Amino acid sequence: MSLLAWALAGIAAGSIAYALLVVAAVRSYRAVRPRRPEVLPPISILKPLAGAEDELERNLRSFFEQEYPAFEILFAVRSANDPAVPVAERLQRQYPHVPTSLLVTGEPPYPNAKVFSLARMLERARYDLVVMSDSDIRVTPGMLRVIAAEFQDARVGLATCPYRAVPGKSLWSVLEALGLNTEFLAGVLAARLVEGMRFAVGPTIVARRSALERIGGLERVKDYLAEDFMLGKLAAEAGVGVRLSSFVVEHHIGGTRFLENLRHRLRWARSTRRSRPAGYVGQVFTQATAAALALWAARPEWWPLAASALLFRGIAAWAVAGGVLRDPLTKRWWWLIPVQDLLSCLIWIAGFFGDRISWRGRQYRLCSDGRFELVGRGPAGV
Repeated sequence: MSLLAWALAGIAAGSIAYALLVVAAVRSYRAVRPRRPEVLPPISILKPLAGAEDELERNLRSFFEQEYPAFEILFAVRSANDPAVPVAERLQRQYPHVPTSLLVTGEPPYPNAKVFSLARMLERARYDLVVMSDSDIRVTPGMLRVIAAEFQDARVGLATCPYRAVPGKSLWSVLEALGLNTEFLAGVLAARLVEGMRFAVGPTIVARRSALERIGGLERVKDYLAEDFMLGKLAAEAGVGVRLSSFVVEHHIGGTRFLENLRHRLRWARSTRRSRPAGYVGQVFTQATAAALALWAARPEWWPLAASALLFRGIAAWAVAGGVLRDPLTKRWWWLIPVQDLLSCLIWIAGFFGDRISWRGRQYRLCSDGRFELVGRGPAGV
């Protein structure tokens, strides 16, 4: 018991140090803002679609309503019968002044269907600066102007947008959104402060064509589940400047049920373990709530350390959710953060085991280097 208590105390103390690092990372991130753009280069927006998810039309509409002089939007679906097609065509009719294209790509010849759609759209895109954005993203009308301002710096070849998660109607999506808005982005900001941006995070990435060509094109990441992470990693290794954008997008994650949400979160935990193995182990210091409660149970007299770990977890959570994301969800549901933290800890532990994932009704095997391969049919809806 003594050894376990000291281990828990070490984790709790480490979580306090990590929380202080997150607060410093937030200050560093907020201190960097682009100047007003002197030129507004034309931009291509690439939107891979797969199904008519919740609020798809509102999400896509936000890109049609950009206050920007020259941009185009390209959509890609695997089949002409995809339910997203009527939604895209309706918006095309409503915004005839916005140049758009809808591509039917067919089935992908490699595991990552999203990369296949992006590569086909990139072939048709007219402009050098491209925004690759998932269908569940919603933005305000000023997004492209912020992007143009950040890419005035010729050293920047790729930028990744932080996101504020917006849940659906289920409790599980609320918990996931709280985790994304208080825990996930905290890790991104801390990594940015410690080592710089040597990775990217979806679901919105901006890149120059020259940067993509420098890493060997989008097909370079066709076999990776975490293609967003790999794009940033390969770009940084090739000497391309990678930036964490100052523009925050909204990520509408939908109201998934428990098992669906659990499979989804476990899939990304297993993927993260293979993308950043050392960083995944280091996430032990992000488990402040679980460590504090376990320490309190093991050694009640050490309650000041346990309470401090919980306090600093709250400070770091609000620094990210309030100071960066301006997140109303965390302000409303802050009392659920401990529940989310404990669930997140269990998923983190489960992520150390297994190499099978389920994604969009198919089963895949994750390889040790982050690549994945199809092995059969799996539970639908993930």
